[in-house]
Amino acid sequence: MLPKALKEKRVRRGTNRGTSMPQLKPRKLTRDVMAKMSPKQRAETARSISCGETMLEAHWVWFDASMADVIDDLTTNNWDHVFVINHEGAPQGRIHAVDVLKIIARKKVNRDIAWMHGIPAQQLVNLPPITVKQETPLLKAGALMLTHDLNQIGVVNKDGALVGVVGHHTMARHMPKFIL
Repeated sequence: MLPKALKEKRVRRGTNRGTSMPQLKPRKLTRDVMAKMSPKQRAETARSISCGETMLEAHWVWFDASMADVIDDLTTNNWDHVFVINHEGAPQGRIHAVDVLKIIARKKVNRDIAWMHGIPAQQLVNLPPITVKQETPLLKAGALMLTHDLNQIGVVNKDGALVGVVGHHTMARHMPKFIL
């Protein structure tokens, strides 16, 4: 069993889903600032933008949440994936909505939801997550996403806890100003 303080933390954290993740202070890179930079300065600035400056809030569930809870989170919030985290906040894996649908489709005899309550989210994870640190350059995270054919990648702090996520949409929002 978990200590009482940790149980209280889990309940409190589970009910505060809308809280924002800690984020590094983003730089103000307006058109005027960019126009005054030389091409070399623009390239250096593009390489120095970190994942911590640009990350978004991650979607997550506890490792012992049931499959029914995962499906409920995916459908009510219109998410396509969730990260599974342990009691310390470290990511254990990622569950994609398509993977959940494949599991349900294999259950041909009995499609009621009673069996879903007995399967913990940890069992739905098939690969460990690929993560980057907050200080990792955004371009490096983009290269990892392309290499591993991922849409998003988790961002962890120095303790290894999930603090956010960067994805193709993050790259598309922050990188074009350096190219154009």
